[in-house]
Amino acid sequence: MPDLHLNGLTKKFGRHTALHELSLTVHDGEIFTLLGPSGCGKSTTLWSIAGLHRPDSGSIAFGDRVVFDHGRIDTEPEHRNCGVVFQSYAIWPHLSVAANVGYPLKLRKTPKAQRERRVREVLDLVELGDHAGAYPHQLSGGQQQRVALARALAHPPDMLLLDEPFSNLDAKLRDRSRQWLKNLQSQVGVTTVFVTHDQDEALSVSDRVAVMNRGRVHQVGTPDEIYDRPADLFVADFVGTANILTATITEADGSHALIRVDGVGRPLRVPHTGRHLGGARVCIRPENIDIHRPGAAGSTPPDALTVTVENRAYLGDHYRYTVRVGATPVTVTTTRPVADGELTISLPPEDIRVFPQETPMDVPEDAPSHEENPHDSVH
Repeated sequence: MPDLHLNGLTKKFGRHTALHELSLTVHDGEIFTLLGPSGCGKSTTLWSIAGLHRPDSGSIAFGDRVVFDHGRIDTEPEHRNCGVVFQSYAIWPHLSVAANVGYPLKLRKTPKAQRERRVREVLDLVELGDHAGAYPHQLSGGQQQRVALARALAHPPDMLLLDEPFSNLDAKLRDRSRQWLKNLQSQVGVTTVFVTHDQDEALSVSDRVAVMNRGRVHQVGTPDEIYDRPADLFVADFVGTANILTATITEADGSHALIRVDGVGRPLRVPHTGRHLGGARVCIRPENIDIHRPGAAGSTPPDALTVTVENRAYLGDHYRYTVRVGATPVTVTTTRPVADGELTISLPPEDIRVFPQETPMDVPEDAPSHEENPHDSVH
């Protein structure tokens, strides 16, 4: 399967710019996820790849095959050879499972015997071989989603494009479907672009993730890079839970910085590649904050704080506490309960990420979204 190359894509809807000179490379055979809030441009990107939106500038190539180059090339959707699974599945209620899956092959005038053989193959692949004669209303939501995926794979695609395919499923089925998709994709090996706003989905399914906002890519990386080493405050705050605190950088040498965090008495020496001094904001994940229990082995570090618990929640596999560091509410999580009242905590320097004070931590504009699923034009 080919790599996917997006180069300088810009797309406008009236006065609203949905994509700002977006460039990305998706490697052969990987699951690449576009993650971001509603209206960030992720679905516009997907439909541009499929040929359902026409960018105002830039180019799109499947390996060496250019399918779009503004003003020169614009390959029709049916000739791009993309398998598409829509959020609504878009399967025909009056056709059987086999007829739904075989429809793309029928359009391509594939001989009947060959078509029937391929339908059996892909239905077995998605574990629906026994449901070939069933109709969509006789299937569960998860089964309907697999029918849509089988149809997308019926004519072996160069690219598999998935637009929030699990959003209509309940939580447990969604979790099982993610793992099933990852296993299936490893068997098929097709280059896959996956759109979601669900962070758990992106982190669990993807080989790499692009975090988007307002038509721009903030960071591309593996799931652990995105979560553990966010490029900016938007990524830190959008992916997972992040405690954002105000700080001042007093020293910086390009590898470490000495910072004073509001509400923490002693300065902390933390990893930091910048050299700027002055105002900053720092990020630390709730699970990385150390809780020091009375009588536990090991000494309490000198920068430890005694804080009052303002809120407590039991979430099954962990406990979540809200405390206050200086004037800032801070979330702390632990797998073991602690006594109500006060906690003694510390912020491990190696788990703190530092960002300049002016780094934006913005949320999507209230601009109209143009990322609806244009599935009526796809066959």
